[in-house]
Amino acid sequence: MEKRVAIIGAGISGLLACKYTLDKGFQPVVFESQSTIGGVWAQTIESTKLQTPKHAFQFSNLPWPSYVKDLYPTHTQVMEYIESYAQQFNLLPFIRFGCEVIGMDFFGVSEEEMELWDLWGGNGRPFSPKGKWLLQVKDKKRCSQEEYKFEFVILCMGRYSGSPNIPDEFPLGHDAQTFNGKVVHSMEYSAMDDANVKEMIKGKRIVVVGAQKSALDIAAECANVNGIHRPCTMIERTVNWAVPSSYSNLDFLFLSRFSELMVHKPNETFLHTFLATLLSPLRWAISKLVESYLRCELPLSKYNMVPKHSFMEQFSSCKVPILPDNFYRMVEEGSIILKKSQSLSFCSEGLVIDGEVEPLQTDVVILATGFKSDEKLKNIFVSRTFQQYIKGPLTTQVPLYRQIIHPRIPQLAIIGFSESLSNLHAFEIQCRWLAHFLYGSFELHGIREMEKEIVQWENYTKRCGGKFRWRSCCIAIPIWYNDQMCRDMGCEPKRKKGFFAEWFEPYGPLDYVGLTMAQ
Repeated sequence: MEKRVAIIGAGISGLLACKYTLDKGFQPVVFESQSTIGGVWAQTIESTKLQTPKHAFQFSNLPWPSYVKDLYPTHTQVMEYIESYAQQFNLLPFIRFGCEVIGMDFFGVSEEEMELWDLWGGNGRPFSPKGKWLLQVKDKKRCSQEEYKFEFVILCMGRYSGSPNIPDEFPLGHDAQTFNGKVVHSMEYSAMDDANVKEMIKGKRIVVVGAQKSALDIAAECANVNGIHRPCTMIERTVNWAVPSSYSNLDFLFLSRFSELMVHKPNETFLHTFLATLLSPLRWAISKLVESYLRCELPLSKYNMVPKHSFMEQFSSCKVPILPDNFYRMVEEGSIILKKSQSLSFCSEGLVIDGEVEPLQTDVVILATGFKSDEKLKNIFVSRTFQQYIKGPLTTQVPLYRQIIHPRIPQLAIIGFSESLSNLHAFEIQCRWLAHFLYGSFELHGIREMEKEIVQWENYTKRCGGKFRWRSCCIAIPIWYNDQMCRDMGCEPKRKKGFFAEWFEPYGPLDYVGLTMAQ
């Protein structure tokens, strides 16, 4: 039986998938629609920096260059680091640039037969002598469309590209078509080169809609270009906690085995429930300590920007951005104006903001409103049944076992749809696990058992993430999650030496060096 493996996407997760499948003797083919590796890092704005301290955001087998001194490297330094990884492990020859997968269909087994399966793929293993994937690939260089067959497909398409979330619920006659100015999404903005960006925003009245990292970065970039003469207005529906780049203690507070004792877990034992309940006052106190620090460090009360939810609730959803340098200095000098609004609509002159009589006169509106990542993932499948599985009745998230495998879609893995404090580290663990599975080191549980665990994870995120529960995020229990992955692979989950280090020191990528070797 042939065991051909396709990887869709050459971002960080795609490169890791390529590296670890190569380690297990496979010869993967990586399809990348763009002309370069790096995914979202290849198309980001000039001022963007890494959101995670570099010691947490690194490949386990490639340290950061010694000349990178900043705790949060620039996007240029991140791209250079990613490129050095691809070169170090000779991954580029396996990548077909300018090749976009526009559709994929599973054949050889009927949907009726798959419905009767008790085991994933019919046998609990990654490959089957009957089923194959047919990929429709658009070659942009040759202006042609070709078909390829593979026994296994790894989707590494990412959450933050491809399908922009553009608000469309506006009162009749007050949508973007009414506006005389320009409306762009942050994805379009990020894809522009620096010269064109400056030409678009220079001397213009800019409004940025959003409250997460891309909104913060774009607002800061506009303020740096125009200053107080043409201040940038940032409109937030929900005010969020954001951390200054000088604050780097999150891993010490939240990423140790002891800190995870304070957190409830999916399908936890009575002992875990008891300890999490007993230690919940300490977790509450840590959250309030961080909130107090941020309120002292930043003029949140002055600008009515104190969030109504707790820091811990937001942190547990992987949604705590790092502020751009001098962000609140720009707010205080007037080059950034912060506004809150539950609703807004367009008029010919600009935006009508909830609670304000006069419209906000605007030249350019930049929508930093996120992405419809589930839609992008769903639309790559030809089968309507598989499309329904991606966002079916099982959960409100993409239902993935171990955040990788859909129980009802055979011979397919998805990397990059769960998040953590360090996505690179989370993706690397997932790719190692997947490589072990492809190699035959272990088999999967039955379909219904996997679906049961997925529902347990959904219930956990409802408890832990509160208003942000739709996020698939491992940030509150990354060590617990990695322990599961290690046990599946036959590796020792406890990675440190000594009792104190094991329970109280933060875990990071370097603790998992050599994980592909059973201990």
